[in-house]
Amino acid sequence: MNQHKKVIIYTLKTCAYCVKAKQLLHDKGITFEEISVDNNPELRQQLAKKAGKTSVPQIWIGDFHVGGCDDLYIADSANKLDGLLSNTG
Repeated sequence: MNQHKKVIIYTLKTCAYCVKAKQLLHDKGITFEEISVDNNPELRQQLAKKAGKTSVPQIWIGDFHVGGCDDLYIADSANKLDGLLSNTG
């Protein structure tokens, strides 16, 4: 896979949407950094400040906040995900 912008996903172990979002990234061959907020109120608070919400998953591609699982799938089905990932975009 070509190099792409850094992808960060905040997750909870028990979150089905987190699993679904990670599966899409995996299926597309996209490496990502996973930050689990399980049992970590400080990380959850950082997430709330950064995303404006505490729900997970929350996904960033580079400096762009994609949003949650549905937002990731919408970007992919609209053929926008590859463009967001591109280092040239």
